[in-house]
Amino acid sequence: MKTHIECFPCFLRQTVIALKQLYGLQENQQEIFHDVLSIMQKTDMDKPPAYTTTFIHRAIRDRLGLDPFKKIKHAYNAIAMELYPGLKEKVSSSHDPLWTASRLAIAGNIIDFGIFTSIDINASVANALKETIAVDDYESFRKVISETDTVLYLLDNSGEIVFDKLLIEELVRLGKKVKAVVKGSPVLNDVTMEDALQIKLTELCEVVDNGSDAIGTILEWTSPEFQTHFQDSDLIISKGQGNFETITGTEKRTYFLFQAKCDVVSKDLGLSPGSMLLKKS
Repeated sequence: MKTHIECFPCFLRQTVIALKQLYGLQENQQEIFHDVLSIMQKTDMDKPPAYTTTFIHRAIRDRLGLDPFKKIKHAYNAIAMELYPGLKEKVSSSHDPLWTASRLAIAGNIIDFGIFTSIDINASVANALKETIAVDDYESFRKVISETDTVLYLLDNSGEIVFDKLLIEELVRLGKKVKAVVKGSPVLNDVTMEDALQIKLTELCEVVDNGSDAIGTILEWTSPEFQTHFQDSDLIISKGQGNFETITGTEKRTYFLFQAKCDVVSKDLGLSPGSMLLKKS
């Protein structure tokens, strides 16, 4: 994906969302906005928006000296874990647990504080479990999984990681060796090892970090160890819009599970905003 002019207001909106996480700790907000505007002026529009967004959030954290999303990440992991028993029952009682778990993983992608300031998780779950979604390559997904022994699972956001846990549990139950990937350090509300530990994902499968603080997965910014994991993987499950922006077109066998949450991505896909996708590369 390339950056479009419609992305620029979103860059500023994300800055406002980040600062609002801190309530009274915004004395240097003018300096932060000067930093952000300077970064926006240097945007390479031939690259995905995730590049500029990464620079912006680095600048915000550097000015603040802290991660503005730390508290809300922990809170939404806790909220999602309260939903977990009921969601797990939906999977275990389903006629096709893999189908249900994959749809719930897509539902969890609504938890994104880089884009939304309020969310309706229950509505997202209900919509995901409808018979049809905008792009549904599930039959191919199920067939590929049956033929695959190892899965590299690119995680996305906090809170959402609990929904991913449901799908990873089902993959493990099917005998797959899953390697889940978190960010190497905080960025926005993307998951790090701290989130994986909080929801006990580390007790279910191997969890590795990608050595990067980039939005999505910008391969040239990841660690050599992660690049080896990526190249050696039989199948990649990619969660979230940021990962779609940055690795779509890869030659690796990949399935993208996400909701199209902005007009630019929706237009690029020829879909309406809010569309749910289980899309093969």
